[in-house]
Amino acid sequence: MADDEPRTRKVPAIAGPTASGKSAAAFALAQEFGLEIVTADSMQVYRGLDVGTAKPSAEEQRLVPHHLIDVVSPEERFTVARYVRLAEEAIAEVRGRGVVPLVAGGTGFYLRALREGVPTAPEADPERQAPIWREVEGGHLRDLIEELSAASLDDADRAATNPRRVVRSIEVLRATGRPPSAFPFTTPRFEYDVFLLDPPPGILRQRIDDRARRQVETGLLDEARELLERHGGAPTAIQAIGYKEVFPYLRGEASLEEVTTALVDATARYAKRQRTWFRREPNVHRLEMTGEQALPELRRLFKERGLVHEK
Repeated sequence: MADDEPRTRKVPAIAGPTASGKSAAAFALAQEFGLEIVTADSMQVYRGLDVGTAKPSAEEQRLVPHHLIDVVSPEERFTVARYVRLAEEAIAEVRGRGVVPLVAGGTGFYLRALREGVPTAPEADPERQAPIWREVEGGHLRDLIEELSAASLDDADRAATNPRRVVRSIEVLRATGRPPSAFPFTTPRFEYDVFLLDPPPGILRQRIDDRARRQVETGLLDEARELLERHGGAPTAIQAIGYKEVFPYLRGEASLEEVTTALVDATARYAKRQRTWFRREPNVHRLEMTGEQALPELRRLFKERGLVHEK
């Protein structure tokens, strides 16, 4: 199968909230059907964030090729536009070798961008945004909204009163003279068949608790300590769930049980946001079960829909 194969052959994708078992299901299917995995995880792209992001082990990566893992260091910015470019390049390269790529991950924004494209507006620039943020902090958010409204009511409605969205919209407007909506989206190179794992909240919460405690016991603290020492000023190191929650323990400001509980709670909140995001996504096959439970059904659907080459 060459990369110029008709777009009617869709790329399979497995999505779901953290701890839903999507990685295990993807790995099992990849082994069975000889697939390669293209990761859709905004934290696994960073080198050194392994235990806390549940990154596949070296042995798993040896058995099944994974793409878009360990792409950048924690100091670097990694945009959704860059993700889409690299992911589409990986998908094309894998297909060009006659192998089926399988996209798997829980970063909904990445998956949506693969399916719908990304805006062609200039990338966000912290230096350009800095003076706009100072206006927000000075109490001028309403003035910024009025400035945006004068250029585009639609953009103002989309931004609402969300400071981050307003700042980004004003940044584009002042840099280009055009509101964000004036810039078209890129055209996706591929079509996708998305399977969503959505186990019941109680089951997911227990899995999150079990995984968090296992991470604490198997190297998360050492990894977080090294991250803090080497990259403590990097936004990624500070913001990544799984790391910022345990930093207080490393500083002697909280007990191990306190930070473990904080880790579970933060991960559960993130999973809830993921579930909300994915439930709004159109045209997905929703499976209300864990990856392990869904594996027979996924195997059947992959075959039935012609997504894989049967051995």
